[in-house]
Amino acid sequence: MPDDARQLTDKHRQLTQTDNARVISHVQRDEDDWVRHTLMLEGIDVPFIFRRKQQYQSLKGARVNLTYYPVEQEVAGIPFEAMKVVRIKRS
Repeated sequence: MPDDARQLTDKHRQLTQTDNARVISHVQRDEDDWVRHTLMLEGIDVPFIFRRKQQYQSLKGARVNLTYYPVEQEVAGIPFEAMKVVRIKRS
């Protein structure tokens, strides 16, 4: 685990670090002045979500290192589990 990721996970116990995960789906949607990125990772059936000011090239098929924590979102009155990404880098 990189030093900056280790510092984050040591300081904030709810954070989780996953290294070298393969992205099987990457969707980018405009949301006000932001772009909402949703990733699906190989072997994990929970979406990973983050927002940025601009679009990125597609991460589909890439390997990434992620630091994230679980969140619950409500869609049409139904709660869904998701992962809020704090840090993402290509492996």
